[in-house]
Formats: sequence, C-alpha cells, structure tokens
Amino acid sequence: MTLTQEKALAAKVRADFPILNQDIHGHRLVYLDNAATSQKPIAVLDALRNYYEQDNANVHRGVHTLSSRATDAYEGARDKVAAFINAASRQEIVYTRNASEAINLVAYAWGMNTLQPGDEIILTVMEHHSNLIPWQLVAQRTGAVLKFVELTETEEFDFAQFQSLLSDKTKLVAVVHVSNTLGCINPVKAIAAEAHQFGAKVLIDACQSIPHLPIDVQDLDCDWLVASGHKMCAPTGIGFLYGKLDLLRSMPPFLGGGEMIADVFLDHATYADLPHKFEAGTPAIAEAIALGAAVDYLTHIGMDKIHAYEAELTAYLFQQLEQLPQIRIYGPKPQADGSGRAALVSFTTGEVHPHDLSTILDQAGIAIRAGHHCTQPLHRYMGAQSTARASLYFYNTREEIDVFIAALKEAIEFFSAIFGE
Repeated sequence: MTLTQEKALAAKVRADFPILNQDIHGHRLVYLDNAATSQKPIAVLDALRNYYEQDNANVHRGVHTLSSRATDAYEGARDKVAAFINAASRQEIVYTRNASEAINLVAYAWGMNTLQPGDEIILTVMEHHSNLIPWQLVAQRTGAVLKFVELTETEEFDFAQFQSLLSDKTKLVAVVHVSNTLGCINPVKAIAAEAHQFGAKVLIDACQSIPHLPIDVQDLDCDWLVASGHKMCAPTGIGFLYGKLDLLRSMPPFLGGGEMIADVFLDHATYADLPHKFEAGTPAIAEAIALGAAVDYLTHIGMDKIHAYEAELTAYLFQQLEQLPQIRIYGPKPQADGSGRAALVSFTTGEVHPHDLSTILDQAGIAIRAGHHCTQPLHRYMGAQSTARASLYFYNTREEIDVFIAALKEAIEFFSAIFGE
C-alpha cells in the first residue's frame, strides 16, 4: 500500500467516526488506546438507534411485526459473524457479553465437567487475566495442573518449550492470538496442530486479532475462539464464542433461564439446540445487531486492507520510536514492512511512571493506556511494574503518530529535567 493509498483510506474512514472530531485540552484528539476499546462508526451507532427507534421488541418470543423484525436482525447478525470468521455453521456462534464471559462459559461448561486430577492445562505467561483466572478456578476445583509457556529472547511465544510441555496429560491449550502487551502474533495454527496430536482441545483468545487480521477458524482448526465486540467497532456488552458444533453439543448449559430451554417441568427441563442452549435470558439485542453492523463495516473495508495499512503504521511508529534512546519497547520488533507483530507498542521511559506519562500526554490531547493491561504475571516476568501502551487502528494516521512522538519527546525532556537525567 502506497503512502497515497494510506492517506486515502484514513481520510475516508475517519469521517465515519464522529468521536475523533473533537478537541481535548485544546488539542485535536489523537486516540491511541484501541487495544482497550475501539471507536464506533456511524453505521454502528445508527444500528443501535434504529433498533430502539423502529424495532424495539424481545426476540424469539413474539409473532408480532416488531418482534419478527428484531429477531431477523438479531439472528442475521449471527450469520454475519459466522461468515466473518468462516465458521462451518451459524450454530457455532454463541453470543456472550464479552470474551471474558465466553472463556468462563468454556471453563465451567467444559472444564469443570471434563477435567480430572492430574490433567494439564497449558497457558502462557502473556495471557490476559480473562484467560488465566477462569483456568485457575477450574484447576482449584478439579485438581488439574496449570503449565505455562514462557518467552523467547525476543519476547515471543517459545514454541520449542511449548512442544516440551505437551504430553498425554495435556487436555487443553488456551492461548492468546495477539498479546495485548507484547504485540506478538502467536502461531496459533501450528499450536493447534501440535496440541491435537496429543488429543488436547485448543481455545484461542482472539480479542486483539479479529479486529485487525483476517480470521478463518476452519483453517486454524481451533476448538473454541472468543472475541469482544467493543474492540472491533461494535458496542460494549456483546461478544461471542465460536465452538466446533459437536463439541458445543456435548457441553451442558452454562446458565439457566428463559430461551435456553425446550420443555420445562417442575422437576426437570430439556434444553434448546445450539446456539440458544448457552444464551439464557433476554440477550443484548441491540448490541448484537450493532455487532452485525460492525462486521458489515469491517468487511466492506476489507480485513486484508486493514491489516496491510496497520502494518505500514506499525513500521512508521517503530521508526520514530527507535530515535528515542530512553524508550524500552517490550515484545518483538516488526519486519521492515511492519509485519510480524500487531499495531501496538508497550514501553517504559526510564524512571518515569507510565501513569505520569499518560497524564502528560492527555494534556496534549493524546489518549494512551498506562498500567499492567490485565497482564500482571507478564509484567512481573519482564521485571516491569507497569508500561505505557500506544495502540493503533485503521482510522489512525502517520500525522497522529508524529503528534504522539513530538509530545512524547517533550514529556521525556520534562521528566529528565525533574530527575536530573
């Protein structure tokens, strides 16, 4: 993608995001906190408003026109998600509140009912807390054992160590596709292939990959995959679980209530077929419909184009950061063309606390993240209490990177004067 094409893409899509057209502390907003949550295009905002203005009714339970329209839009969004990740069946898509709930669904419905004392679960030291704590709870209750893949010298997934951990005791491998702290892209297809040789199941946390990369679950051959809508231009309060059909059918319900039943008696009940077996109660109807609108929006742009454009931004961001010797970047370096890692960077600047740095940058209208990014064990592993993180999306520009770098330089100089460096 040429620089002219980059500018054309960014200019075209930025008009779709009204939140970006505002000033913060007298400066035009530069939003670089996309790994935490993405902004929402007008098409998604319109989908939310149109539902409440035109079709507001409960789904599946009514034959009147509003309920029928709401149901069609709600289930139509499921079809869009299934096509977006190339699921073999729409029944393999289960709506959840977010990826955390999706992982907990698998942990409780499958893990608690399947794992035995001595069974092993392989995770990594880079996992988000949402893909760590549920498995800690499962291990505590079932007697399963947690094992962890560490990092290579370049702070990436140690595939050789992973292979050494695999055995006939391995029942699950749960791994993040793209680290929200390191930015590394883990080889999940190869991970799944290795795990399956030992009969283990594979769960992929795709929160940081689905918004940025083309995803094909059949090609990856994962058993489950989870994602949160709010990181992919959809609203908060909606996410999804993908699971292989036979596997989902073998799992008992996670929550009980309306919608997930077939027949109910006073002393027992039978359950609905997939995916409704796992969708108890009135769902997030508007949010699911808006998730479908977000999928339409991303598909219209093209995930290949988004990935290519973000690679260009990544290359440019690293070129600029490498001119600042005070910066310590975590995770692998990108290739010359920006490929090989995600469009985010976590870093520290000497003695400057990331929260102080984030506060200074906010005064310049720049939004970045500071903290442990829900990866406390990883930060301990790397010897860092916390890091600052700038994360990009397809509506960001080189000009915004320039603004960020200039403000970062000023902040470093400011703190250097204070610390006498």
